[in-house]
Amino acid sequence: MTQHDDTVRLLHMLDYSRKAVAMLQGRAREDLDTDEMLSLALTRAVEIIGEAAAKVSPKIQHNYALIPWPQIIGLRNRLVHGYDAVDLNILWNIVQNDLPPLIDQLKTAIGKIQ
Repeated sequence: MTQHDDTVRLLHMLDYSRKAVAMLQGRAREDLDTDEMLSLALTRAVEIIGEAAAKVSPKIQHNYALIPWPQIIGLRNRLVHGYDAVDLNILWNIVQNDLPPLIDQLKTAIGKIQ
């Protein structure tokens, strides 16, 4: 894998993290229960973040060890394979609490490898 490929994957992660966070602006947790399009869109965005993370080279993952690679990739697998048991409380908390710091970490990583 080239540095270019890693940069593209990190940019995908950043883009979809930002999109997921933006989707929750002005929303309440209850909206996930009543707005199926919102819950499906958030689920898909988080899946894409995990899929892109899985394709980042081991070297970059090692160099940016503060990014929780195994958890991000594991969440993607859980969402895809456990599609019928997505806990919307957990999804809400991840987007609200975990993605904003991830966005900052990704911006730092991208800035250093570009």
